[in-house]
Amino acid sequence: MRILIIEDDQAIATNLYDYLESRGHSADAALDGMTGFRLASTQSFDVILLDLKLPKLDGMTLCHKLRHECEIDVPILMLTARDTLEDKLIGFENGADDYLVKPFALKEVEARLTAMHKRYKGKVAVRKLEVGDLSFDPRTLSIRFKDHDVKLPPKCIRLLALLMSEPGRVFSRKELEHEAWEEEQETSDTLRSHMHVLRRALTKAGGYDPIETVHGLGYCLSSGVQD
Repeated sequence: MRILIIEDDQAIATNLYDYLESRGHSADAALDGMTGFRLASTQSFDVILLDLKLPKLDGMTLCHKLRHECEIDVPILMLTARDTLEDKLIGFENGADDYLVKPFALKEVEARLTAMHKRYKGKVAVRKLEVGDLSFDPRTLSIRFKDHDVKLPPKCIRLLALLMSEPGRVFSRKELEHEAWEEEQETSDTLRSHMHVLRRALTKAGGYDPIETVHGLGYCLSSGVQD
């Protein structure tokens, strides 16, 4: 996940940043509300960690502005020392998705962020994908093709999962790039090189390439089985 931490306590912000980065996430941090608002409204994040008591712009106002002025629907986890029911209700009314009272465990922060992100992306229910000789388990990221394990880098796994979600459908370059990188790439060579790695690995494991190039349109996954 790409995470924005908006927290004015330098020690807390540093602990959150270091822990989340060590867990494989990408984090940015802001030490005041105005800087946090600028980052949240101009850049793309998967989730936001938001403290309530901030200088320059308080967290509640910041959350309200993101939701109602900028129409940003990224999941927001509020961090605060206030633990009354009224405080929590006000937070939810202003657009918070979850609420965590200080002090907190770093593991719980990550768990809540992950849960929010999955709900936001519609990935709460995870199912195994099977298309012909090919299978992919999203829970373990294991891929098998004709009873052989297939090892792929993360971006290629994302591309394959998208193709397997609707076999036979042609996915455009734009759709595939957004799935793997969350934005269009400057050159088509980036997607082409990753597709080459993916197709070569599948061919090596199963003896044939189940991905078809539809010239001028994109790529699709064949739903057929070959002997």
